[in-house]
Parts: sequence; C-alpha cells; structure tokens
Amino acid sequence: MVRELTRTASPPLVPEVRLRLAEEPFTTWAATRAEDPPFWAFAWAGGQALARFVLDRPDVVAGRHVADIASGSGLVAIAACLAGARRVTAYDVDPLSLTAIGENAGLNGVALEAVRSDVTTTPPDDADVVLAGDVCYDPDMAPPMLAVLRTCAARGAKVLVGDPRRAYLPRDLKAEAEYDVPNTGNLEERDTTRAAVFHLQADA
Repeated sequence: MVRELTRTASPPLVPEVRLRLAEEPFTTWAATRAEDPPFWAFAWAGGQALARFVLDRPDVVAGRHVADIASGSGLVAIAACLAGARRVTAYDVDPLSLTAIGENAGLNGVALEAVRSDVTTTPPDDADVVLAGDVCYDPDMAPPMLAVLRTCAARGAKVLVGDPRRAYLPRDLKAEAEYDVPNTGNLEERDTTRAAVFHLQADA
C-alpha cells in the first residue's frame, strides 16, 4: 500500500534524502481505511527542520545511538544515519509507518531498526540522543509525548524537538535553529512554514 499511494521525491528542505511521499492528505487517508492519518506519507515541517539540523550538525549524532520517536516516514531517522549515528532506532505505532520507514531506508542506502511501539508507555531507555518531530500537534498527545521526552532528558539523553511552534508546544523553549520550510500548503495553512529545532531539558 505504501508504494501504491506514494511516489519517490525529496523533501524541499532536505534534498539529500529520498522518500515515498503522497501529495494529498485526505485522499491518502481515505485510501488507507485507517483510524489515524497517514503521517508516514508526508514530510512534516518540524521533521524537515530537525532532519536539516542533524545533517548540518552531524556532531550531534555522530557515533551515538539515536532514537527517533513518532518517526512517521523515517525522515529524521534516515538523516541521523546519514550524519554518522552509530545506531538508529525509529519508533512508531502505525504498522504502515514501519513499512514506509523500511522502504525509505532502502531508498537512501541506510540501515536502521524500525520498532512498533507506543513510547508513551515504553520510553526508549538506552539512546544517547532522542529526536522528535511534530509531536505537539494534538492536545491529548502533546502532554504524554513531552513527558516521555523529559524522562529521556532526565536520564541524560540529548533531546531535540522539531516543531513549527504549534499551540501545544511549551512557549518557553528556546530555538537552536530556525528554518523556512517551503511547499507546505498541502499540510499547513501556508505554503511556507517557519519551523524550529528546540533542545528540551528535563525541567523544561
């Protein structure tokens, strides 16, 4: 189904990476007949910003074990692989996401582990760096995801969040980098979306 609903393309902010991407979210969602939207079929603004940051700052992940939570298409996980991470684990609850991550990893010639897991109940406990793109879009999902990220930060992991400053992202976070992500009109209210990368601390 992943191949049937998508075509190979590169996200505009991360041309180094190739992904299986869809063009229209609602048509794609209807075709999957799934309860949840096909987050795996799109390169979201926060994920693109986080992937760009990782590729531009490979020292953040090089030689380290990286966890990408709510991985979706696997864009951020793939960027971590390309930036020299020692090991990358991509987590998502959607089985179609795991298929997409495998397809996309193959397109980019990288090896990573894709795990079906609800990280809000089973947080990654051994990653040196935890990456999360676009996890604060929903009032019910944002609090448990942020709690997991703070738990990871409290045990010593470096936690980076990519987000276009959605309503449920904490307002007091300081951006480490900001990007204008083009061609987001099919997913956002604007064709160019400003997204940032934030370093989340345990008490932030």
